[in-house]
Amino acid sequence: MRVAHVLDHSIPLHSGYTFRTANILKEQRALGWETHHLTSPKQGVCSEESEEVDGLVFHRTPVPPASAPVLGEIAMMKAIEARLTQLAEAVRPDILHAHSPVLNALPAIKVGRRLGIPVVYEVRAFWEDAAVDHGTTTEGSLRYRLTRALESYAFKRVDHVFTICEGLRKDIVGRGISRDNVTVIPNAVNVHSFQMSGQADASLRAQLGLDGCDVVGFIGSFYAYEGLDLLLDAMPALLERRPDTRVLLVGGGPQEANLKAQARALGIADKVIFTGRVPHHEVQRYYDLIDVLAYPRHSMRLTELVTPLKPLEAMAQGRVFVASDVGGHKELIRHGETGMLFKAGHAESLAEALKSMFAGQEQWPAMRQHGRHFVEEVRNWTNSVANYVPVYERLTGQVGR
Repeated sequence: MRVAHVLDHSIPLHSGYTFRTANILKEQRALGWETHHLTSPKQGVCSEESEEVDGLVFHRTPVPPASAPVLGEIAMMKAIEARLTQLAEAVRPDILHAHSPVLNALPAIKVGRRLGIPVVYEVRAFWEDAAVDHGTTTEGSLRYRLTRALESYAFKRVDHVFTICEGLRKDIVGRGISRDNVTVIPNAVNVHSFQMSGQADASLRAQLGLDGCDVVGFIGSFYAYEGLDLLLDAMPALLERRPDTRVLLVGGGPQEANLKAQARALGIADKVIFTGRVPHHEVQRYYDLIDVLAYPRHSMRLTELVTPLKPLEAMAQGRVFVASDVGGHKELIRHGETGMLFKAGHAESLAEALKSMFAGQEQWPAMRQHGRHFVEEVRNWTNSVANYVPVYERLTGQVGR
């Protein structure tokens, strides 16, 4: 089986998108499949046409000259189509596999139809919903409706649709796509890539002023939908019960300045530590400082539909966490068993969940064990990638190859 993947961006860039991609590609190769990989101009300007990263060769698409909105997206799709045509004619793939966003799917559809190659489209999120959170559009705007219409157009013209969770699958089926033509490839983890939680680095803990403190933490990008503002709102109530609690926020992003201002306004600036972004190889040291991770995502279409990777990564490391009860979390987390859920958007509920978590520390070993077992036995990449097999075989006629 020879598969050509069309991607938004890839490693060496770090994101949930690139880590999911790398795991999928490696697991497909473990099945004996030959995979080829093309990234869109959103990878950025690259010095070489192709680049090998972690044993995977990525073919890069040149960045077209800057232009106005809409014209820029059209230019990007034309660039992808030209580069994909070149790659497909060279390697003759059995299947074209486009990944979000729809700007990758539409060129793949054109190339596939022209060359007679089946095309599948994997949806990881509805990007119009992400744009709402980022503030670049509003729900129901012309841009929002156009993007949604393009997604639906693509769903109806590919040979099969893959997606990452049941929430997205239901939405896609609701657009008139047959249930049999939509397959979930669940988010998962490579358990062996994660270290179990270890001893905190005493020098780093002292440097950050965390000696003798209960530490609630978040590591990642500070987007509005992550709900870090809710975590800060919950802190005063938590501090009344546990005055030695601290919040450790590792990373950065669009909400960083707002969060710092909020901490000052709440009078808890001395209880919240912002480390800024840290090198990837240093992240484990910061994880080991955190007693309870917090995933307080706000309820919106994006978070209700999409399952995140972070709780799975936490389970793989044997860590305990609280998370809002948005749909994307409820699809992953068994309340009281692998994590603790609280009512989304309610600071009081979050504060109570954290108080309960710290008060019930004797339950942490069992919670860690249940979480680790879940990712080892259920949410691993071998299980997830196996879901591609029957679809690929049906579309190509290649059974067991």
